[in-house]
Amino acid sequence: MSPVSPVSRATDLYARAEQGFDERLALALSLLKTAAQAHAGQVVQTSSLGAEDMVITDLIVRHGLMLPVATLDTGKLHAQTLALLPRIEAHYGIRVERWQPVEESTVHFVRQHGERVMRTSVALRQACCALRKLEPLARLLQHRSAWVTGLRREQADSRAGLAAVETDAQGRQKFSPLADWSWADVWHYIDRFEVPYNALHDQSFPSIGCAPCTRAVALGEDLRSGRWWWEQPQEVKECGLHRSPSATSSATA
Repeated sequence: MSPVSPVSRATDLYARAEQGFDERLALALSLLKTAAQAHAGQVVQTSSLGAEDMVITDLIVRHGLMLPVATLDTGKLHAQTLALLPRIEAHYGIRVERWQPVEESTVHFVRQHGERVMRTSVALRQACCALRKLEPLARLLQHRSAWVTGLRREQADSRAGLAAVETDAQGRQKFSPLADWSWADVWHYIDRFEVPYNALHDQSFPSIGCAPCTRAVALGEDLRSGRWWWEQPQEVKECGLHRSPSATSSATA
């Protein structure tokens, strides 16, 4: 395979130094330090292995924070996403926790509904997400009091009210250090600190989920338009991992 042309790299397309970046970076790092200290031994970064989460992982390791990194291996991830895992571990000298769905449950679900079940209805797509994402996430967080995500307000209308610190439905603190970052901020950081990232970002995949549910987007399209694109526009394009908290936010960015 020939190397990616420099003009097609995601850093060339998106990275841009915007006013206030250094202040946003300092606030993000401060929040990560707070999470690591206030929930020592009981906090984890739940990484989607997307661009935002790679920034957070880099901050954690670069600043020596005692904060483990975990991801959900749904059984339906792109090969490029899985290939990023050993790169992360080699680059940072860490082990990424990998949490998988219960195999018996997913096998039964596929036998009952078929491999393309996610295209059948929103309800069945969400049921697939519940098996492959929500259930393993519940086990991942079972004995933890806090988690760190790469959510940003700019990602979707459903996230516009995101606070940097929220309380989830189970009473855990949920930290989103990049809540007020722009897409340009994310890629400026990646470019500036030479952060490894998913090769799919260079192939017009700004938002990356499971392989059957993610496609490339055209220049100018909404960054999340490649997720569950066959569903009606009025549907909330979420898998359920980040439902609005039942309690009020405890801080804002």
